[in-house]
Amino acid sequence: VFQRMTDKCFRKCIGKPGSSLDNSEQKCVAMCMDRYMDAWNIVSKTYNSRLQRERARM
Repeated sequence: VFQRMTDKCFRKCIGKPGSSLDNSEQKCVAMCMDRYMDAWNIVSKTYNSRLQRERARM
């Protein structure tokens, strides 16, 4: 998960790779990673809820 998130956010936010990130790149990466983690958490919670419901039916 972490590698996938890093790859996607890097491609989205870093125009010219260099030795450091400027402020806009830092903000973009931080926001991208926050959104990615929020989405991951929602999917995980939904999946776990569904598994619990399925187990309760058995």
